[in-house]
Amino acid sequence: MSLDQLYTEAQKLSTKQLRDDIVQHLYERSHQLCRESISYKKGKKDTKTEKLDAIFTSPIFGFPIMMVMLGIVFYITIAGADVPSSLIADFFGWLETYLTAVFTFLHAPDWLHGILVLGLYRGTTWVIAVMLPPMAIFFPTFSLLENYGYLPRVAFNMDRLFKKVGAHGKQSLTMAMGFGCNAAAVISTRIIESPRERMLAILTNNFVPCNGRWGTLIVFASLFMAAGFSGGMKSLVTTGILVGIVLFGIIVTFFVSWALSKTALRGIPTHYTLELPPYRKPKIFDTVIRASATKSWSVLVRAVKVAAPAAILTWVFANIYIGDTSILLHAVHFLDPFGKLLGLDGYIMMAFILGLPANEIVLPILLMGYLSTGSLTEVNSMVDLKKIFVDHGWTWLTALNMMLFSLLHYPCGTTLVNIYKETKSKKWTFMAFIIPTAIAIIIPLIITQTVRLFGWV
Repeated sequence: MSLDQLYTEAQKLSTKQLRDDIVQHLYERSHQLCRESISYKKGKKDTKTEKLDAIFTSPIFGFPIMMVMLGIVFYITIAGADVPSSLIADFFGWLETYLTAVFTFLHAPDWLHGILVLGLYRGTTWVIAVMLPPMAIFFPTFSLLENYGYLPRVAFNMDRLFKKVGAHGKQSLTMAMGFGCNAAAVISTRIIESPRERMLAILTNNFVPCNGRWGTLIVFASLFMAAGFSGGMKSLVTTGILVGIVLFGIIVTFFVSWALSKTALRGIPTHYTLELPPYRKPKIFDTVIRASATKSWSVLVRAVKVAAPAAILTWVFANIYIGDTSILLHAVHFLDPFGKLLGLDGYIMMAFILGLPANEIVLPILLMGYLSTGSLTEVNSMVDLKKIFVDHGWTWLTALNMMLFSLLHYPCGTTLVNIYKETKSKKWTFMAFIIPTAIAIIIPLIITQTVRLFGWV
């Protein structure tokens, strides 16, 4: 075939079809070379990987298996973290009594005890109690899937969907990292070579709930959505709700990626050639326990660093009065009309604003406002916790909007700092803030007004 004929044929093909045909030809040629140059002893050829890939990467079974795997990881995390979290919280509560006794013995002023114990100590220990057990379970479980070789199959399955919305298949791997920490996930987008597609991954990574938001999502899914169940069934229903929330976040990711790829970040998605490694037995100590401990510790240290000053600031705002009302309550009253439009209230909006440095402290700040204690508060039981919310007018709609706002709202302070470091752009850092914030406002607004219009609540 002459060059003119080749050019004519190439013109008939779409860019996508041509790219796929080239890759297909390269694969067939490399497969042919392997058959001609490599020989296997009879009975020695390992077909396990090919057989498993026929299932895990199947167009029919691939996605259902992914959902089941995700559900299993969440169920283990939810069911296993409850008791350790309570024990750690009880330990810190016991230790607080002795710290208070020391301050009393030293005749320390009340404001110093308030800032250091009721603000700093309670804020940081709440973060530790809420975050440490889920991380200690989630990271090893996720590392097992990664080390076994399953996560590259997830990327392979997701590649087709990301291409359709103009993004890159590797974004599925950065999303997986986001389940632990969005700040770390932003750094992990370096694996995406295309600047346009990397920016898409950075701008949409926040729609995957990080570890700091799991506590809020689990609490409200359990208290309101799975309220009619108990025991293992309650954990199962809570898991189903969380899987649904995660799927909704992924759908929003696809929608925003598609919208940006048609507007501010136009372009054709680059081809993603992924070499699927063979399935292998995980190295439990080296790659699961040690790596998970390192991840858990680094995320925990980051959370404590940003939560500590936020806890102090919260205590100060709640204990400095203008007239007969604290600064915190002045802000709550100002934000309340806007919060009501979204099916929330001023206390919730204030909690999210003060929780900008770390998502982990949103819930304790909210409780502090509701109980008007002037200090970050822990509650002894889930029954007490639900009563507090119900007494302040909460319904299933409030809980749903709280979960959606927590899922969709702006990234935490550390993630925004990392976005600026990676992009070197104030414009794109601002876009990373404003896009999820706008979506977090629009979706609860639509849901709330629709439910009220039809009188469903």
